[in-house]
Amino acid sequence: MTQTQYPDGNTFVRWFRDSSPYINAFRGRTFVIAFGGEMLTDAQFSSMVHDIALLNSLGVKLVLVHGTRPQIEARLKQRKAQLHYVNGLRVTDDEALHCVKEAAGCVRQDIEALLSMGLTNSPMAGADIRVVSGNFVTAQPLGIRDGVDYLHTGEVRHIHTEAIQAQLASNAIVLLSPIGYSPTGEIFNLSAEDVATVAAAQLQADKLIYLVDAKGITDNRKRLIRELTADEAETLLEKKNKLPEDIQHCLHNALDACRSDVPRVHILNRHIDGALLLELFTRDGCGTLITADLFEDTRKARLEDIGGILELISPLETDDILVKRSREKLEMEIEFFTVVERDGTIIACAALYPFIKEHCSELACLAVHPSYRKQGRGDALLKYIERQNKQLGIEQIFVLTTRTAHWFRERGFKPGSLDTLPVKRRSLYNYQRNSKVFIKDIN
Repeated sequence: MTQTQYPDGNTFVRWFRDSSPYINAFRGRTFVIAFGGEMLTDAQFSSMVHDIALLNSLGVKLVLVHGTRPQIEARLKQRKAQLHYVNGLRVTDDEALHCVKEAAGCVRQDIEALLSMGLTNSPMAGADIRVVSGNFVTAQPLGIRDGVDYLHTGEVRHIHTEAIQAQLASNAIVLLSPIGYSPTGEIFNLSAEDVATVAAAQLQADKLIYLVDAKGITDNRKRLIRELTADEAETLLEKKNKLPEDIQHCLHNALDACRSDVPRVHILNRHIDGALLLELFTRDGCGTLITADLFEDTRKARLEDIGGILELISPLETDDILVKRSREKLEMEIEFFTVVERDGTIIACAALYPFIKEHCSELACLAVHPSYRKQGRGDALLKYIERQNKQLGIEQIFVLTTRTAHWFRERGFKPGSLDTLPVKRRSLYNYQRNSKVFIKDIN
């Protein structure tokens, strides 16, 4: 396609190139994607199906979990019946169960039909996707709670992971409905979010993705929170800052998944066209990412970290890779440092010196312990520093280096000149070291 045919061709090429690391990283990974029955009525649902087909073609192993709430409610309304709720839990009687089964069957078939498309000149031309569904979910009744019999409402007891894994290994997409079966042959109405959470945990999925009505998790000023650790998410729930009930339920499920060793949970706004692709293949994403608590933590440095930082950077100072810093200088500048702590040991650090008026900052003293190099920690620390810059309204980040120019160039830094640096930083330039300047735009 020529530039004339594609007016924004440069943007497309840049985005496609930037997405390649994610494409490589996601191949062979297992993602569980949960969405409500409301999505089937969206005009852009077919676009989301195309995006799912794209993920499948890129080698991602997909488990889809669909909801059926609006479809059930529509059928109950036709029958002039209701689905009762007690203490936030559904009571599914015989008539409601009939509607649940009917709705689940119709929704499943609609999704399978869309994933089976392969018309010429359509986004799914030649896709040839196989979708598999079945009795993969074993359930048990909620039973009687506080004197209330919840009848055919159940909870997930077990996911048949071996059967699902076998289908995923053959490149099929597995589709799970919010229905479970008991060893006694009973059928139970389940929560789609709960099915997705348990499935992700028992399958040891790499990602669990919820598509919700809200734009994600927001703060008190309705601003999107891009990233939360599990502990931060738990604190947010404890604050009870008027999160919508469905988002609270989703966040509780996300925490359960993280505590069950699902490393990444994403909560996305289902109304954003291409939300899956934006979240998975761009650096900043478009929703809220909740990460499992690990024994490795990236955080602002404290005075008690100085010993660990000195031990980390001393060999690099000896080799003249880093400028030598005394303990006293570190104490004075500790507020500018970020560290990565693993099981009580400082294994990486970096310093960020902002020049607010000039809308730029200096990245300095980036170091990773030899035992943890070539494992992506330098990249992760750089991304953390870049996020800090964005929060400060910084537009550019620069480094001065003598030995690591290629590392920075491979990460988007371009050669710069001394004249481009802030006046204050220029006055401190060490001409004996003859460091090279590299600059990166971060907007």
